[in-house]
Amino acid sequence: MTEKDFPVALKLRIDWSELDYFGHVNNVSFFKYIQASRVNYWDNIGLTKSHRETNIGPMLASCKCDFKQPLFYPGEIIIHSRVDFIKNTSFSICHRILNDKGQIAAEAQDIIVMFDFNRNEKVTFPKDLKEKIEKLENKIF
Repeated sequence: MTEKDFPVALKLRIDWSELDYFGHVNNVSFFKYIQASRVNYWDNIGLTKSHRETNIGPMLASCKCDFKQPLFYPGEIIIHSRVDFIKNTSFSICHRILNDKGQIAAEAQDIIVMFDFNRNEKVTFPKDLKEKIEKLENKIF
């Protein structure tokens, strides 16, 4: 799979405060990068705006990260994201974190449940949101 298979990208600068005792980016910072990328994807498909208007939106159920190699300061990363699947009430976003040499530093997967925060229950994945994702991803789920 190449970066062209990931339609959303986010460029971030590595901050010195993200380093651990050993001088490389701490594992917790990777999860902050993944979170930033997840929200960036939501913004791209209008989910953040829709959630603010309806109080129906995403709830993170799981986040998994496989670390491939360390990241260092100073530097920049690019996180590429794509939707992996859409089910009845949930969907998955996959992320690929690249260092400033274009090498894979980590790969991650989020499982996200669509949730009605008014009624405190899961809801069916919205058809209009699925259509936006399909247009962005240029594929049918």
